[in-house]
Amino acid sequence: MNRRDVLKAGVVTGALAATGVSLNSCASETETVPAGSISLEDIPVGGGVFVAEPPIVVTQPSEGEVVAFSSICPHQGCKVNQVLDNQIFCPCHGSIFSALDGSVIVGPATEGLSAATFVLDGTKVSVG
Repeated sequence: MNRRDVLKAGVVTGALAATGVSLNSCASETETVPAGSISLEDIPVGGGVFVAEPPIVVTQPSEGEVVAFSSICPHQGCKVNQVLDNQIFCPCHGSIFSALDGSVIVGPATEGLSAATFVLDGTKVSVG
């Protein structure tokens, strides 16, 4: 994505926000679950679930592949709040991260999300 594309995206996002339209309005909210074991079935492919404490987002980029990251945006400490199409969104300043490796797709964040520890045992994911 070049600078012009980023600027266009910002203009569209700003225009939609001014009219009260959310870019994620057609997407379901990402679920928050308690720490402990999460069933692989509860994590949508291309999506994710959030653990409140510790603040972790668990994603399933492809069927059976699980990764986890801190859900704290490194830009200014906001919590990311949605995973859609293998992208993790921060609501505060619009940063977007890869659900595959936590890297920055769109800033202002300059650092990716930190990897989080989890255990995958069959179809159960244990975090926290």
